[in-house]
Amino acid sequence: MNRTEVNEQVLVTVMGFKKDLAAYPRRMEYQGATYDFLDAGLRCLVRRGERIAEILTLSDGRSHFRLRSDNHGGNWTLLSISV
Repeated sequence: MNRTEVNEQVLVTVMGFKKDLAAYPRRMEYQGATYDFLDAGLRCLVRRGERIAEILTLSDGRSHFRLRSDNHGGNWTLLSISV
């Protein structure tokens, strides 16, 4: 599996909700392409001092994406894409 580091802000256009009402991205736009994610993926909360970030791993069925949210889902950064 090849992994490409990206580290760029992306636009999340659709959010979904798990059974416990935790929100997660369902659709993302990056470099003119739209990616629809299949499920909620894995989630990890990271705390550094006063700052909290959430890192998610998601898949569109072909590729795996790692996204970070720094603002309770307001700002999303695409960390990497694995094909």
